[in-house]
Amino acid sequence: MTAETGTRTSPDRYISRRMQAVPPSGIRRFFDLLSTIEDVISLGVGEPDYVTPEPFRRAAIASIERGDTHYTSNYGLLELRERLAAHIERLYGVRYDPRSEIVVTSGSSEGLDIAMRALIDPGDEVLCADPSYVAYMPVTVMAGGVFVPVPTRQEDDFRLLPGPLEAAVTPRSRVLLLGYPANPTGATMSREDLAAVAEVAERHDLAVISDELYDRMTYEGEHTCFASLPGMRERTVLLGGFSKAYAMTGWRLGWVAAPAPIAEALMKVHQYVMMSAPTASQYAAIAALDEGEAFVTEMVAEYNRRRRLIVDGFRAVGLPTFEPRGAFYAFPDIRVTGLTSLEFSELLLTEERVAVVPGSAFGACGEGHVRACYASGFEQIERALERIGRFVQRHRAG
Repeated sequence: MTAETGTRTSPDRYISRRMQAVPPSGIRRFFDLLSTIEDVISLGVGEPDYVTPEPFRRAAIASIERGDTHYTSNYGLLELRERLAAHIERLYGVRYDPRSEIVVTSGSSEGLDIAMRALIDPGDEVLCADPSYVAYMPVTVMAGGVFVPVPTRQEDDFRLLPGPLEAAVTPRSRVLLLGYPANPTGATMSREDLAAVAEVAERHDLAVISDELYDRMTYEGEHTCFASLPGMRERTVLLGGFSKAYAMTGWRLGWVAAPAPIAEALMKVHQYVMMSAPTASQYAAIAALDEGEAFVTEMVAEYNRRRRLIVDGFRAVGLPTFEPRGAFYAFPDIRVTGLTSLEFSELLLTEERVAVVPGSAFGACGEGHVRACYASGFEQIERALERIGRFVQRHRAG
């Protein structure tokens, strides 16, 4: 109560309007329920089931034992940035100056956050495919921007097409946010697809944030780095990291590559909110780039085996599933059950103890689908498919 009026007050009046506009995660209630149920097979969390390879762990431990426990440069260890520059150039032919055009971040999520804060002013619009990763919209809003979803369709393999993108552009459009291979759909973009999108970006002078965290997990065709397209390097902030391809989720290490003036702006945000990325994690990342290629090849081959299992399995039980060509997610169409994606996910969890994520958590165009992560073990996926088959048979509409 206030002393003068005796009326009750609520602490939420101290929360900024910007944060009040950020909705809670669409999957929070679902995972709260998940924590109360035993014997659950989880296809929900997008995390590799692999332990970080031993050479990476050893490198981090060695750095601690020799006393390398202090801050690094705000940009990150120069040795790591040099490795990253060579890595990007080797894979995609794009050259970045390791001294001025690469910033090492605390996960690619921080990279996304600092990119948004460095590029947009209040009211600027950020265009992004729908469905998309759950953090894209909140990070836009927290930076003061307006999130503009651009519809994609299962019939187009959830690719972002230039027509709908062009239709979404307004005078306030500032940034195009790309994420491919895509979470939640597993969709990829061909070089031709990206070239068509690049034409729209150039015509409207859009900055581009290209989140390519899953680049190494491309199973059909080759990954095209957006910055490698003609004229795109100078307008692109390229995001990457070590969490997925190197099984280093808990190490919280990512990177951003951009032209020097943009990289400096990113670094200014980074230095005030984070100072520098974890030092031991940076040494682990050096080992990953030096010694990790065989591990990446092995893990991606196994994910591809699981991909084939889960996609064929969903189709066999009556759930149409488009071919996910990247990342480690399948996005089956569950409309044959007559259930919403949230109803499907909650009932599947309570009746069969299998966890998937409602497609609606990723945007309006995700409704009618669920996200299933196949980073779980092969045998777990087999058991989950048996349970899902029973569930679909019981709930098939009509």
